[in-house]
Amino acid sequence: MTTADDKLLAEFAKALEAGEPIRRDFGRGERLHIDRPLPFLAVHVGRRREPAALDVVTANSSYLLVRNLGTATDIIKLVAEAMTARFGAFILLDIGELARDLLASDADYLPPFEMSVSASGNGPIKQALLAFSAAAEQAEAKYRAPQIARPKIADDPAAKLARQLPGLASLTVRFAPIYRVPESDAVYPELLERLVANIVDAGLRAVATFVDATGSLALSSHRALGRRAFVDAVTRADRSIDDVAQSFDFLLAVTPINALAVRAEFAENGGERAPRFLYRPLTIDISRQKKALFSIALDHFEDPVLTTLYREKQQELDLQLSLLAARETPRYVEFGRALYGPVEASLLKAATDILAETKPGRGKRRGDGDDADVAFVERRARAMIKTYAGDYGGFSASVELRDDLPSGLMVSGGRLLISRNTTMARQRVEALLSHEVGVHLLTYFNGSAQGLRLFRSGLAGYEGVQEGLAVLAEYLVGGMTIARLRLIGARVVACADMLDGASFVECYRRLVREFGFSDATAFNLALRVYRGGGLPKDAVYLRGLLEVLAHLRAGGSLDPFWMGKISATHFGVMQELNTRGLLKAPRLLPQFLSHPQADKRLKAAYAGITPLEMSAN
Repeated sequence: MTTADDKLLAEFAKALEAGEPIRRDFGRGERLHIDRPLPFLAVHVGRRREPAALDVVTANSSYLLVRNLGTATDIIKLVAEAMTARFGAFILLDIGELARDLLASDADYLPPFEMSVSASGNGPIKQALLAFSAAAEQAEAKYRAPQIARPKIADDPAAKLARQLPGLASLTVRFAPIYRVPESDAVYPELLERLVANIVDAGLRAVATFVDATGSLALSSHRALGRRAFVDAVTRADRSIDDVAQSFDFLLAVTPINALAVRAEFAENGGERAPRFLYRPLTIDISRQKKALFSIALDHFEDPVLTTLYREKQQELDLQLSLLAARETPRYVEFGRALYGPVEASLLKAATDILAETKPGRGKRRGDGDDADVAFVERRARAMIKTYAGDYGGFSASVELRDDLPSGLMVSGGRLLISRNTTMARQRVEALLSHEVGVHLLTYFNGSAQGLRLFRSGLAGYEGVQEGLAVLAEYLVGGMTIARLRLIGARVVACADMLDGASFVECYRRLVREFGFSDATAFNLALRVYRGGGLPKDAVYLRGLLEVLAHLRAGGSLDPFWMGKISATHFGVMQELNTRGLLKAPRLLPQFLSHPQADKRLKAAYAGITPLEMSAN
């Protein structure tokens, strides 16, 4: 070791003794990264380009990249001594790739791929080896499963580092580069990503087994060993993606500005001609925003989970921009179908069942009571926002009265927009504000407090669960009326009709004649579904509600949903990020959870209440 290396070791020793995080680049592409004291270290040694192995190693919360065995040995000894003193045990994961994929062939099936795992020592390290092998075998890498060899350390040609460190518990892992395109320098990106994710998970399971066997650390899950801090590349990408997301307001851009005028005109012509909606001019250059969006680098995150979340958001923003570019053209409907999905047969059946069971005149139904004007709605909205702001200063929502919106409320970022034409049943005001303020604004500001803007703008596909939670909020405060439930069901039917090619007039007539909606309600329903040229977004309300009710019926918690704007598919991801310490507890909980009847109604939801039953409670 040179003098410079001695200084480096002294620097590492000082940080390790103090328990400080370390992220230190040295040499050519060499680095020690320890985001917190942990009883393991993932290591890659060598000069050969091995992108999968590098990605596996750098995805860990504690890792070393080094070019030669001598330097590796000295640094590992230093780290192992400090961590053993702190935890009583320490394990090393030596990760690398085999030179070739020897099992690849031109056969008409995908053969297994080669992997070897050797362990130095007995007892806990052997248990770790078995845990790694079991996890790796259970996770197929794009239909190719590993064929795992378990040589003795003395017979493993890859275990040079382990033999340099006798007495240190270590796993030596080598796997075939199945992500490489044969006879080419190209790679299969999806296969690379899947392979890395599988091996990272297997490695964490091995470490968790080891620390459990040695009693060195108590873990709630193997994922708790994951990274607790994100690198600067994540922060830069997060800001850049948020800049694109904030450059346009999708729903405002596809909401007609002449709703009142065309509604009057539609009534005058007896509902015979489809209205001609007018929209705000786009304030962005679509191609420029797309270029900015896909110039954002996501390949230096050192965290596969975050990489996936941001790639999904990138793709969702791309679809939204494509929708805006196709506004009022035939392509708009298909982009909308791609973004929000089709209306599934099961969802359509649930909607039609609701409408059939709640036909006007069938039995005694709860009415909606007296009306409230826009002034009353505004006062109640400002009062609710003031209460939230009193509990958390970061809740800085604003209220805007607008002339360019159809009757109703909507949230845009941290703003509550209220149409000046709004009137509603007085008993629905608290329910609707619980929907807009208690869910949409609350998750925006809770997400803002997470440190990454992604959680306020929303993970990809978040709208379904957001609307499902918002409808649940209406129920918890006693605002789920028959009229509201019918509206949610009719939105699904209208979306299905639109996607099947029905015209605005055909959809409107069916809502009036078959389902008994008033002319005004049917027009507003059709307006929402046909805005921009045909948008199936409104199907997410019932779909999201059914997802939330299924989640509760299975015993799931609502807590992670208040951390930010997430989808049902991200529930496990949020739990993992929370376990790793990357997420904070929500700054605010919804006020509607404290409603006198909320606990009783929530228990009914956990017991398996249906949407139809919600209107009777």
